[in-house]
Formats: sequence, structure tokens, C-alpha cells
Amino acid sequence: MSKKKSGSHGIVYSTDPSFRLDEDLPAEVTAPPTQQWLKIKLDTKQRAGKAVTLVEGFSGRKEDLEDLGKKLKTHCGTGGSVKDGIVIVQGDQRDKILQWLLKNGFASTKRI
Repeated sequence: MSKKKSGSHGIVYSTDPSFRLDEDLPAEVTAPPTQQWLKIKLDTKQRAGKAVTLVEGFSGRKEDLEDLGKKLKTHCGTGGSVKDGIVIVQGDQRDKILQWLLKNGFASTKRI
């Protein structure tokens, strides 16, 4: 059995009267699409020569990034994932992704 408790974060006692757990901090806010600076690029490094399209530069909550990744993968009809703040879509989908992002309000998107 695990002795870790999900709510304590390893803190047993603090003598600091102004100490607050991370749970008390305000949640990260996702910027609106017009303020997002996204970059779309093609990558083949460490993928056995297979091409993938990367979408970088998203600022906001992880859930919103995963939602964006799901919408892009559905629009392109391919697989992919979201890792380390980057949306990865299988294949060379730069044109489709750029059109979808521009249509949905991400005006500051560049294709690299």
C-alpha cells in the first residue's frame, strides 16, 4: 500500500505563518486565440524518417492544449499526441493545420 496522501504534497508541518499550499494559488488562465503566437513546423528527427507536424508556442492550461490537439488531429484525420507543451500530428499537415487555426481565430500563427 502506498503511504502517499494526495492532499498533503509531503508537507507535515510548517512554522511559517504565511505558508500556503500550491492548491491555494490561482489557476493558470489560457490566453484567447488572438493573443496566441503559434508556430507550425515539420520535424523528422528521431522518428525513423517519418514526418510529423509540430505546433509550438501555446500558452495556457494543459487541458486547453490537449483539447486543441484533439481538434487538430480530428480535422486532419490522423493520430498524434500532446507532449511537453507541443502538439504532435502525424504526417505533413502544415497547410491543413494553418488553415484550421486561422479559421478559428489564431491569427498570429506562422508556418516555419
